[in-house]
Amino acid sequence: MHSRGSLLIALVMTAVPALGAQAPGRVQVESFTLPNGLRVHLVEDHSAQVVAVNVWYDVGSRNERAGRTGFAHLFEHMMFQGSANVKKAEHGQFIERAGGQLNGSTQPDRTNYYNEVPSNRLNLALWLEADRMRSLAVNAENLKNQQEAVKEERRLRFDNAPYTAAFVDSLPTLFDRASCFAYAHSIIGSMDDLNAATVTDVKAFFDLYYAPNNAVLVIVGDFQPAQARRMVTEYFGGIARGATPPAVTCAPQGATGREVVRRIPDRNANLPAILTAYRAVPPSHADYPALELLSTIIGGGESSRLNRTLVRDAKVAVAAQSLFNPFGPMRGAGIFGALVIANQGVDVDTLRARFAREMTTVAQGITPDELTKAKNSWRSSTIFGRQTAIATSEAVHYAAMYLGSPDAINSDAARYEAVTLADLRRVAATYLRPDNSLTLVIVPEAK
Repeated sequence: MHSRGSLLIALVMTAVPALGAQAPGRVQVESFTLPNGLRVHLVEDHSAQVVAVNVWYDVGSRNERAGRTGFAHLFEHMMFQGSANVKKAEHGQFIERAGGQLNGSTQPDRTNYYNEVPSNRLNLALWLEADRMRSLAVNAENLKNQQEAVKEERRLRFDNAPYTAAFVDSLPTLFDRASCFAYAHSIIGSMDDLNAATVTDVKAFFDLYYAPNNAVLVIVGDFQPAQARRMVTEYFGGIARGATPPAVTCAPQGATGREVVRRIPDRNANLPAILTAYRAVPPSHADYPALELLSTIIGGGESSRLNRTLVRDAKVAVAAQSLFNPFGPMRGAGIFGALVIANQGVDVDTLRARFAREMTTVAQGITPDELTKAKNSWRSSTIFGRQTAIATSEAVHYAAMYLGSPDAINSDAARYEAVTLADLRRVAATYLRPDNSLTLVIVPEAK
């Protein structure tokens, strides 16, 4: 749930021919699995004297059940409350004193915890992650403390921000709750569910999902693989394997045969906004690269279609942007969305009609330059994004979880380079349909 800034390189946004363009550098991944099921991927890189230790647990909001939502995000907080050999908040203090940085985040399909430290402190980061995997302090005091912290986070970042609460709570209703509860509820959970959580509930959640056989460890940076193997085995090898978590089910979420529109009052908004989302596909699907590039063309940046037509030319909106999987990628579904905020004095229904027309016709006039520009944007963000050990570790994790193999980090670019104008028109016609959409009309609440 913690946002990170994105690097925008204006130079590569210009439309230059894609043929012969620089491809992301090849990443050499060395993999092994411990007897307890912990999967480990190593990427040796001596370009800087740092190392990233990044653990992804195969648990997110999709693993929650009705009446107990918000557990995945709650656990992102609980994991910093201490363990057998580490006091509350000491994990962060140890890393920062070593000159490193750390964080965690929650998405629908995973929860991650990363540490970036000087390469001579690799042992510290591994020991800290192993200690909380083995012996997290789950007790009534810590639970109560973090329940309140999560509720305060919701109040601060969602309930008191314009558009955000409507967005976070209502967008998941794009999916059918009966056939795909995994993605049909809020990632942060409800206040009632957080209040209802018990120590027994939380301990059971930890034992089931925070086990080595449900985790992947990626180490990237300045280290020797043989030494890293020894340390991983020493620190993690003795942690007991857990039970196999139940499979998550989500029936294919296709067009419903009707357009769904919900009008939502927002006490924090001063201007109306329209958010339209379409059911899409997971990252491993053949249509995913075309949809992501189409999303860039439609609403990625100042020169995107929506910004040109609705903001600069027609002046019916003050802002417009695309929202491609805004909560993070999902292995069982996908979200293709776009948001526009009305200009002062513009009727919300007028904006909605103009917005809907743009989304319906957007693919008809896409030019080769626009496609090239979108490919350049994807390529540049990928290349520049791998300049840090942390970003490379995230890319390895993404390939392993969403594309089926860590080595897919080296083949994913070819999927994007292969996208054609015909592909963009086809996916637009297939997915950007009113009967495959949810539209949220967010209006300022009467004072």
